[in-house]
This record gives sequence, C-alpha cells and structure tokens, in this order.
Amino acid sequence: MQANQNDTRSWPELAIGLYDALTGRRAEITYDFDELEVGIPSSASENASRAPWRLNGRLKIRTADGA
Repeated sequence: MQANQNDTRSWPELAIGLYDALTGRRAEITYDFDELEVGIPSSASENASRAPWRLNGRLKIRTADGA
C-alpha cells in the first residue's frame, strides 16, 4: 500500500493534526470506556507489533489557543 502526501505516518503527526484542527475552537472531546482493549502499534509500519492497552474510565482531550 502506497501512502500519499496527506497520510499520517507517525503518532506525533497525528497529535499535531488533531491539535491544529481543534485549537481556537474551545473543543473538548470526552470518551468513556468500560473494559476497552486497543492494540497500540510500535511504529507506523503496516506490520508493526502491537502492545495491548486496557482502558477503564474517562479520557478528555482539550485544546486552547493560548489567548
């Protein structure tokens, strides 16, 4: 699979893109989890090994523009 120029290739790129999209909009995203398990890849490679993360509770993502 060939990536195009707009594909996110790393976790920092993903975080920067999310922050840029939400900053200045006073955005807040809240997720509630009950026994959610996610396989987190060790890299952006298609065949990356995965580590299991188990989540119970709440995750909040907030942004601000510093003004």
